[in-house]
Amino acid sequence: MRTTRATLAVAVGALVPTLLFSTPSFADTAQPPAAPAASETGSPYDGMDVHDLRIEILRILADPDSGRRVTEEVNELLDNGTAEEMRAWLETGYPLAQAEDDRVAIARLLADPDSGRRVIKEVNELLDNGTAEEIRAWLETGYRLAQAEDDRVAIARLLADRTISDALREAANAALDDGTPEVLRHFLEVGRYEVDG
Repeated sequence: MRTTRATLAVAVGALVPTLLFSTPSFADTAQPPAAPAASETGSPYDGMDVHDLRIEILRILADPDSGRRVTEEVNELLDNGTAEEMRAWLETGYPLAQAEDDRVAIARLLADPDSGRRVIKEVNELLDNGTAEEIRAWLETGYRLAQAEDDRVAIARLLADRTISDALREAANAALDDGTPEVLRHFLEVGRYEVDG
């Protein structure tokens, strides 16, 4: 049953933005759909019926940022939840579950031997003093930037090795010249091995 639910969640996640936002400017964005606008009573979920609430929950299930606690709670709601329970979870339970999953995600980065100095420093600061909102924002944007700085340092160390080939030196310099986080990461994970391989 959960395999069917996962397939349905992926389908909903893929189709709903396309069906709801048919203009090219919305269809081309990679951002997940935003939560509904708040109704006059203050909650964006008050005007939703059980079917709309289930679709909102399936969107969360399809989100790659949904961790173990969010997934467990979503599956429980989809199995047994009433409309009122779904609404309450979307308003209060989801932020709490996402915050726990985010703390686990950054703790994993701390334990990862590939994490560099800046990533480790920022993770420690977040674990000591970060709010749930700060941790979520860091995972969405800050991690990418911290990782890019660590990747630049790793490439600079590689270039300091006088024994590397000219081809590898050229590829490393090209990655640094481009400078985007994705290019730096790709070079360290893949490109450097293709050049010397």
